[in-house]
Amino acid sequence: MNYHLAPARTLDTLVAAATGPFEAWTFDDRAARSAAEEALAARGITARIRSAYKPLLHFFLEEARAGFTAAHVTFPRHDAAVANRFLLETYPLAALYPDARITFAPGGAGAFYTVALSYPDGAEQHEVLAPNRLHADHVGERTLSPTGWLIDAGGARRLETDYEQMFHGAMAAILAQDWGRDEPYFEELNIAATVPAHDLDLGYDDEVLSLVEALHEDLYFSCLEVFQRHSGRPLGDRGLQPGQIVPQVRQGAAPEIRVTLRRYDTADRGGEPQDLEQAGAALSIAQIRAEMAGIGGQPLRATSRAGREVLAQYRSGAGKPVMISAGQHANETTPVVGALRAARRLAADGAAFVISPMENPDGYALHGRLAQLTPRHMLHAARYTALGDDLEYRTGPSALYEKEIRLEAERVSGAQLHINLHGYPAHEWTRPMTGYIPRSFAMWTLPKGFFLVMRHMPGWDTIARALTQEVTQALMQVPGLAAFNARQIELYRIHAGETGFEMINGFPCYIHEDTRHTVPLTLITEYSDETLYGAPFIAGHTAQMHTVLAAHAAWQGMAGV
Repeated sequence: MNYHLAPARTLDTLVAAATGPFEAWTFDDRAARSAAEEALAARGITARIRSAYKPLLHFFLEEARAGFTAAHVTFPRHDAAVANRFLLETYPLAALYPDARITFAPGGAGAFYTVALSYPDGAEQHEVLAPNRLHADHVGERTLSPTGWLIDAGGARRLETDYEQMFHGAMAAILAQDWGRDEPYFEELNIAATVPAHDLDLGYDDEVLSLVEALHEDLYFSCLEVFQRHSGRPLGDRGLQPGQIVPQVRQGAAPEIRVTLRRYDTADRGGEPQDLEQAGAALSIAQIRAEMAGIGGQPLRATSRAGREVLAQYRSGAGKPVMISAGQHANETTPVVGALRAARRLAADGAAFVISPMENPDGYALHGRLAQLTPRHMLHAARYTALGDDLEYRTGPSALYEKEIRLEAERVSGAQLHINLHGYPAHEWTRPMTGYIPRSFAMWTLPKGFFLVMRHMPGWDTIARALTQEVTQALMQVPGLAAFNARQIELYRIHAGETGFEMINGFPCYIHEDTRHTVPLTLITEYSDETLYGAPFIAGHTAQMHTVLAAHAAWQGMAGV
C-alpha cells in the first residue's frame, strides 16, 4: 500500500480566491489565521478566520474583551450527540479564568453558543458559531463532527479543509485496500502526516491545544474501528489483532499524509539512566533490566510478537504474595517507575511478590519512538501490542506471547491479589473528525484525578471493599495527592458532570464483580499521566508506588484469605 495526499492549504486557497469580505472557520493555529487575515487586509479585503476546533474556547482566547468578572455560557445540543458534547468542547475554560465566575447551562438545538459577559462597566452578549456536519463516518455510524465553514456573499456553507481532506483521504484509502481475512493483516501500518499548526500551551496543568495530537488519535482509533468491522467484530473490541497501527503525525510546513506498510521496528527504547526515586520521564529498557536485576528473584520470561523480551521476577518471602504489573498499556508510563520503586521496598522487607514492570515492550518501544516527535502527546498508538490488541483480552489457542507472563506469574506465586498499575490522559482527549468525543472511551476524555478500580470474583465483594477502604485511607497521607484529586475532579464536574464513581476517602473508586480475571481480586490504578514530565511525573509514580505498598500491607491483614 502506498497512499499519498498533499492537499492545497485551505488558508492559501481562501486568500487567493477572496474578492470580498468573508468569515471562515478552519483547522489552523492563531498565528496562521491572523497572517491570512493580514494578507487579505493588505488587499483591502476584510476577513475573520476563526478556529473550527473548540470554537467557544478560542472565542475567549482570541475575541472576548479582557477583564470580565462573570461569564454565563449556554451551549447547544443535538440529537446526534450526547447531551454534554458541546459543554465538553469548552474545557478547560473555567480553569483559565480563576478570577471570574463562569457558569454553563444547556440550550436548545442549534449551532451557536450564547455568551453573556459581565464587566465592571457593563455587560455584553455574544453568539459563537460551532460549525459541525452530520455524516456517516468511516464505519457507517451517524456522526456529528466539527468542520470548516465559510460565510461570504454566496451564503453560508461547509468548507472542507485541508485537515479534513487528509483524514478522510487516508481513511478512504485504507478502506479500499484488500486486507484479506487472516489476522494480523500487516506488521506495521504507517501513517506519516504533517499538520501546519503549532500546539498552544494553555498554561494550566498539561492542557495543550493540539491539532497534531487530535489527528494522531483520530487516525489510530478510526483504523482500529475499520479493522474491527472488517473482522466482523463489534466496535470497541479489544481482541482484534490487525497488526501495529502507527500514526506518525507532527507539525510541519504544509499539510501532507502518506500511508505505507512496513516491517516491525525492533529497536529497544533508549534513554539516559535516571535516579529511580526522582525519575522525571519514562525509563529506558536498559534501566528497567538493571532495576530488575537489583530486585532479584526467580526470573520469568516471555517473548513479544516483535521478538522483545518480557521481564518478570518472582521473589519468595514472607506473607501473602501479590502480583504487581505495569505497562499493559505502554503509553502509561508512571506505573513502570512506581512498580519498580515499590518492588525495591518489598524486596528489602523480604516480602513475597511477582514484579512485571513492562508487560508490553513492543508498545513501549513505539511510545519512545513517537515521543521523539511529539513528547507531550498521549500517543495512544502505543497503547496496544504489536499485534494491535490489548494483551489482557488475548486468549488461546493462538500464541499468547506477552500474556504468558501473567499466567506464569499466577502459577508460580499463587497470588490472589493482582495490583495492576495504569494511567490515562493528563489532558483532554478528543477525536474531532469523528464526533469529538473518543468513541468507546468517553469516560476518559477529561482528567478526573487518581482513582481506583477494584474487580473481584463472585463472593469477594466484602473483602474487595475493605481492601479499597484501607488503600484509600493510606493514600490520603500522600502529600499533595488529595488536593490534586479535588482540583481535577472539580474541573471535571464543571465541564462534564459527575464522575460516575463512588467517592471513598476523597478518591473516585469503582468496585464491581468481574469474572474476566483468574485471580480473585484485581486492583487497578488510574493516574492521569499521559503525558507528564518532571515534578508532575514524579508525583504520578509516587502515587503508584504508595498504592502498591498500601495494598500489600492491607492484604497481609485481611482475615479469611
